[in-house]
Amino acid sequence: MKVIRTIAEFRNHRESFGKLGFVPTMGALHQGHLSLMEQSAKENDTSAISIFVNPLQFGPNEDLSKYPRQEAEDLEMASSVGVKVAFCPSVEEMLGRNTTSVTVSGVSDLFEGEKRPGHFTGVATIVAQLFGIVQPNVAYFGLKDLQQCAVIRQMVDDLCIPVELKFCETVREPSGLAMSSRNNYFSPDEFERASNLNRVIVVCAKEIAEDFENRKSAIESAINELANLEFEVQYLELVNSLTMQPVTDQKVGQILSQKLGQTEKESNPYRIIVAAQFCGVRLIDNVPLPNPLAN
Repeated sequence: MKVIRTIAEFRNHRESFGKLGFVPTMGALHQGHLSLMEQSAKENDTSAISIFVNPLQFGPNEDLSKYPRQEAEDLEMASSVGVKVAFCPSVEEMLGRNTTSVTVSGVSDLFEGEKRPGHFTGVATIVAQLFGIVQPNVAYFGLKDLQQCAVIRQMVDDLCIPVELKFCETVREPSGLAMSSRNNYFSPDEFERASNLNRVIVVCAKEIAEDFENRKSAIESAINELANLEFEVQYLELVNSLTMQPVTDQKVGQILSQKLGQTEKESNPYRIIVAAQFCGVRLIDNVPLPNPLAN
């Protein structure tokens, strides 16, 4: 694996990489990251990653210094799944002269945008910068960070950035818990109980798909069940994943009552999203709204 630490060096080598797949990360890699890298390696001449702990996306109450840093281990893991290039710049290299920020309004306004002011401006600024440096043909992101995917999609569309985006389903533990570096903070018992978050929203999504008119009741029931299971729910909502707006349109109910074709099922944008604190760890997750008649 080639490790590159400066913008100038990456630009000098870019032409030799051919069709380039790219997975931007902050390190602390797990199987979710690796699944994106594996797909990138299969679909491109060269698969590249970045490892950069982005200080711009941390809020005043979020401890940047505590974010896990394990570059040597991360590079070994990435190499094992076919990654050939790693861009690992310093903060000074990325931000030493940067006076520009990128704000993507609309899709960033609610949910994570409300709970973490400035977070998505930090994400969009660095992802735009990485796209300018790396110039990937295809970039891969996990759908666990659903709102982040919406922000990046909108940014790429609005700024006419020439990159194909691929958003891949969340990789989960056998229990259903979404894989995350934060899961390492749990004790074995807490880790097992944390999987209730996914179980509850899967049931909620199924109930809404079967009876859209009672969606508010299904959401309230899910919130109450999670509270009884010691989750502090910050939000739980049915959204359009393209706009990140709550779904209230009755047309959705009509859509769910129809027998959809495979292409329509695959492009279904409706998802249940949730954020909750559990045993001192903040978890986010989302699941698609199923169509019970599309069998």
